[in-house]
Amino acid sequence: MSEPAPASLRQNLSGLRNALFELHKTLIQSERSTYEQAVGTIPSPAYFLQLLTGDPWFAWLHPLSQLVVAMDVVLDAPEPPAAATVDMLNRQTRSLLTPAETGEGFARHYFDALQRDPDVLFAHATASQLARQPKPPV
Repeated sequence: MSEPAPASLRQNLSGLRNALFELHKTLIQSERSTYEQAVGTIPSPAYFLQLLTGDPWFAWLHPLSQLVVAMDVVLDAPEPPAAATVDMLNRQTRSLLTPAETGEGFARHYFDALQRDPDVLFAHATASQLARQPKPPV
């Protein structure tokens, strides 16, 4: 069984989670703008929520949503997270935040969002930097 993560690892994971949440919000707004330019105005917040959860246009965002939720589960657990769990979540973040011009799914859509929206680029830089932070000694 892994040793519990020190408080600094938990803080780093919390910071990364918050940065990913901000990136997620920024991507949602960017996709909404792109959607509205292509399809038309979204008439209500309830309709937008339906689009986010069920429309193929927004489906590529689900892996990021799931990663944020996974971090929430770890951070909300009564026991401290294992260092290996924190490391795995950092590795998943670095992998997910790797855009690919010729890729598919999240990587391709993420590349496009980074190219079209400077706010996405800034949020990406913050999250990527936090995912690369060196681990404190255990």
